[in-house]
Amino acid sequence: MKNALRPAFSVTIPVLCGYLFIGFAFGVMLRDAGFAPPWAFLSSLSIYAGSGQYLLVSLLAANASLITVVVMTLLLNCRHIFYGLSFLETFHQMGRAKWYMIFSLTDETYSLLCALKAPERVDPNAMRLWIAVLDHIYWIAGSVIGAIIGGVLPFDSTGIDFAMTALFTVIFVEQWLSAKCHIPALLGLAAAALSLIILGPDNFILPAMVAICVMLAALRGRLQKEVAE
Repeated sequence: MKNALRPAFSVTIPVLCGYLFIGFAFGVMLRDAGFAPPWAFLSSLSIYAGSGQYLLVSLLAANASLITVVVMTLLLNCRHIFYGLSFLETFHQMGRAKWYMIFSLTDETYSLLCALKAPERVDPNAMRLWIAVLDHIYWIAGSVIGAIIGGVLPFDSTGIDFAMTALFTVIFVEQWLSAKCHIPALLGLAAAALSLIILGPDNFILPAMVAICVMLAALRGRLQKEVAE
């Protein structure tokens, strides 16, 4: 675990920069809704879903019922089901840590785990665990800082959520440059773009994920051959 900390930290630096800003914005919003910094810490520790936590602020402000919160959160984050499917075997090999890995599988953590290349003499599973833990810490830190500063200084968070888009772009470019086969990336872009055009920005994510899974499953043999060559 000790040897895996440094390389894990180095690959999570882009997430650190993104999560501090995005978590900060969440903390400000939560404070504006009337909740003290301890609630920012507890929600980020136990919920840990960026878009889900943003939604939570609106639901709390509207005094939504528990059933509404559960259903809306499930619909918003159901894409994570597809993330977990690709790591079933990997997480199973990590023993009791698999439960935390399942819980901590955010969009950004998933991207880093997919592109993971552990250095020599570093346990890949230990590095995976550190990546998940560090990303979680970054999010908690950003949320708490935002909740504290948001209660002291006036702060306009307009546009700060673009940090998430920038973070995704950086991770995508890095994976594109390091990958030998670009077919999966092109399929993903095509499915997302087509779903966005047909279904609009509010409904395209889940159908796009389903389409990507179907295409990757259908082309599995060819993709494995391309990577091997």
